[in-house]
Amino acid sequence: MDLSAGMVATVSRDASSGNAGREPLVVVILGPTGSGKTALSLFLGQEFGGEIVSCDSVAVYLGMDLGTAKPSVEERAGAAHHLIDIADPDEPFTAGKYSRRARAALGEITARGNLPIVTGGTGLYLRALIDGIFAGPGRQEDLRARLQKGHARHGAGWLHRMLGRLDPVSAERIHANDTAKLIRAIEVCVAAGKPMSDVQTRDPLQGFRILRIGLNPKREALYERLNRRAEAMFEAGLVEETRGLLARYGPVKALDSLGYRQALAVLAGSMSEPLAIAAAQQGHRNYAKRQLTWFRREPEVHWFHSFGDEAGVQRMARELVALRV
Repeated sequence: MDLSAGMVATVSRDASSGNAGREPLVVVILGPTGSGKTALSLFLGQEFGGEIVSCDSVAVYLGMDLGTAKPSVEERAGAAHHLIDIADPDEPFTAGKYSRRARAALGEITARGNLPIVTGGTGLYLRALIDGIFAGPGRQEDLRARLQKGHARHGAGWLHRMLGRLDPVSAERIHANDTAKLIRAIEVCVAAGKPMSDVQTRDPLQGFRILRIGLNPKREALYERLNRRAEAMFEAGLVEETRGLLARYGPVKALDSLGYRQALAVLAGSMSEPLAIAAAQQGHRNYAKRQLTWFRREPEVHWFHSFGDEAGVQRMARELVALRV
């Protein structure tokens, strides 16, 4: 656990100015998968009359329960939850849509006099919520199809060179192998008639104070927990859950997420269940690394080097929120 004296002093100065006329507080709990974000959010929700806004790109989908480690029915009864089970797995759900729905939830929660607690590990969704997201022109399927064909025909670098002619600033920012972003950038340039870098505007979240609490337990302990979690998901019936989803929705993009991807391989006969579990364990460990890399770029995070379900972290987080409420 790590809460420096400087952090306490900063929060104390903020608290000493009084709460009258201040913008409502939003608590953001971030960190890698398996770090105990759900447990900490439930604890703070019960302590402060909070409502929890999920920030998970897969938990939005109905029926995708085991692979997402969604809060149980009993846990959800302890605090109201938002943005869980709000879309069918075959329904496209973007960061922009998440931002709009989450911002609406924040407004509704604060209107009730409750504390919004944003919890989850999807960094892109969190960034869309707080910093806003560039909406841009709508998708142009014909253009996208032509660009995809051109990429397949001419190989790596073709899209990047095209974007370099249309928008050198964006080409400098987007990796030459990031096909999806290159296609979107070219699409925006064509539709807008000018470089995407000239038309990109964002709409940052207004009217809230943000308190970021980060969980970063020791790597060995986190990996051990992730390994156990992957085993538990399969033991609880992840393959059968995936079979049902596949039968109802087909091979939708949502099933390409961690755990479900490996369960699909079991159903296809291309991987044994023990190998699928091992692959899911490795996948979750790799994902945790990427999440930490992403979240370390978040500003003003109060980091705790323990799990969110440990008493010391819960006590310190409670004191931190109490100073800011």
